[in-house]
Amino acid sequence: MATAKKSSSSKAGGVRFSEEGGGPGAPSHVHFDDKLHDSVVMVIPEADGNFLVKVGFLKIQHKYEIVFTLPPVPALGKDVCPAPMPNPHLRVTDIKLLPDGGLRVTCEYMAHQEGVLREEMLLLSESQEEACLRVRVQARVMDRHHGTPMLLEGVRCVGVELEYDSEQSDWQGFD
Repeated sequence: MATAKKSSSSKAGGVRFSEEGGGPGAPSHVHFDDKLHDSVVMVIPEADGNFLVKVGFLKIQHKYEIVFTLPPVPALGKDVCPAPMPNPHLRVTDIKLLPDGGLRVTCEYMAHQEGVLREEMLLLSESQEEACLRVRVQARVMDRHHGTPMLLEGVRCVGVELEYDSEQSDWQGFD
């Protein structure tokens, strides 16, 4: 079995093969660097106990269903609901308590503006009066001229909001 030599020009990230127990007939192990796990929605705990959810690249004027799992938050208890905050761009459609105590949250998001956007939702406990959790959803929204983004696992396009564009009109007028 040949061993690979590292060159000084090797790039960070990628796949590496374990050299432990590498004798003939031994199972080989493949390790993927963390940078390759960017194909799923990321839930990141913040210092204040709240969460940032990164949903990747989205396309402007498209509506998405986003599903993510939060780890257990004992302070919320078992009965959790979204706060009645009017947000025209982000709406919680379902919250399910998982057997491990975590929460599977399903929401709809309308990518309404280009750039890095953060929309906020609050989750409240129905049994603990003061308990709440802030979840910020972060998306990188591309304009309509930059193709179609590859969506992360947990993100699904559910519709397109069409705006009138005079350049794309079939109207020819009368001469």
